Amino acid sequence: MPKSWFAGGVALIAASAVSCGVTASPVADALVPSEPTMINYVDPSWVHGLSTQTLSEGDSGDRHVHVVYPSVDDAPLLTEKLRRTVTERLDRFIRDTSMNSAVRHPEFNVDWQLAAASDQVLGVRLRIGESIGSGWSDSFTTIWYDRMEKRSLDATDLLRDGSSLATLAQIVKEALVARGPEVDPYAIKPDARHFDSLVFNPHGDLVVEFDDYQVATKSLGRVAVAVPASDVEPLLSATGLRAQRAAMRKTDAPASMTSGESMAAATTDRPPARSSKAGSVDCAKAKCVALTYDDGPGPDTRRLLDILATQRARATFFTVGSNASAHPELLRRMRQEGHLVANHTWSHRDLTALPGSRVADQLTRAQRTIIQAIGQVPALMRPPYGASNAQVSSVAGKLGLSVVRWSVDTEDRLDPNPRAVADRAVSRAEPGAIILMHDVHGPTVDAAPEILRRLKKQGYTFVTVPELYGSNGMQPGRTYDSADSSG
Repeated sequence: MPKSWFAGGVALIAASAVSCGVTASPVADALVPSEPTMINYVDPSWVHGLSTQTLSEGDSGDRHVHVVYPSVDDAPLLTEKLRRTVTERLDRFIRDTSMNSAVRHPEFNVDWQLAAASDQVLGVRLRIGESIGSGWSDSFTTIWYDRMEKRSLDATDLLRDGSSLATLAQIVKEALVARGPEVDPYAIKPDARHFDSLVFNPHGDLVVEFDDYQVATKSLGRVAVAVPASDVEPLLSATGLRAQRAAMRKTDAPASMTSGESMAAATTDRPPARSSKAGSVDCAKAKCVALTYDDGPGPDTRRLLDILATQRARATFFTVGSNASAHPELLRRMRQEGHLVANHTWSHRDLTALPGSRVADQLTRAQRTIIQAIGQVPALMRPPYGASNAQVSSVAGKLGLSVVRWSVDTEDRLDPNPRAVADRAVSRAEPGAIILMHDVHGPTVDAAPEILRRLKKQGYTFVTVPELYGSNGMQPGRTYDSADSSG
């Protein structure tokens, strides 16, 4: 069947002229194609049995945490290794921030991409970002799973042995010498900690990625070296050769486009996202409330859709782009069943801590993914953690997005008790309320039948957010917290 690469899956950094492909981007994760460190990431919806796991906190607290990583049914050892990797880093972050109460809104964020996927191997690239008062820093880790040997592996396990690692370190060091004074090649050691992110480009070259500050005294963005396939093949283990072949499989990845070009192409002849049942309720007369669910789709979203269908209730889903790319079929089901799909950014970063270009990137990457799934253009966005400012509103407005927050916080991130979640949702509801919940939390989905039953008994009708505003509609760039607020 036809295949397509998901949004943001081309390259991350600017082109380089040096022979081994040393590159340094001024902005990490910039959507600028490059050779030879370009990596064509695999569409996660291709992988049977792949879902996502989310760890989060922060809508009601000072610390901002959002972690997403994949789980694969037939690779439980991979899932467990990913879980250990992110939780160990998160535990360290929590310890560090607990000892430094002066830092306002420290942030920990993890997103992922598939570096390769075949019937023999899987490769998951994690980007781990942290801000603890001294600026933002990114680190990269790639975890591999050998389906033939049923083993989860570190990146250096792609190499034959310690001597292969030493040889690779020398090749990379020589390449970094050509990079100039901004990079310190002598910081490189034949140490697994320096080579924990190894992936392959479509030509079979080995791409070695370094963390911020790992080979420089200041942040240069993503620094990477591409070692030619002919040089690296003698160094590879059996798993490494399988991973190389998986990355070299022919694809029909489209030619790269700028963010503006791709958004223009994506929105051409696409209608704005709207509930298929919009107009069936007049909220000027009916007692309306909008249930909203953030951060999904996740493992429990399908069950939530079943519950909503049984009660003939509809909701607004603010989806995270990286999760949406793994479950486009759930987004299509939301649209078909009268719900509304909206934008919750690509990787759930605090937008108020980003420059305008990165705010736009977070929104447009998610926007492209949602459009591809549902064939409609979202008109709503919810800022992660509810954190917004004039710049966020301005960027959202230019992208045709209204900013939606909430008037009722069920605090479902903090309290795993379904009864308590339901009690808060029901006791705080009032006509025109926008109720915040998260479909990535199982207890929240467990609470849904009780919330629906009790609110319906009180005479409430469940509508999508725009229906609260009736004929007045919602304006791009304006902020909405409830039916009584619009700016």
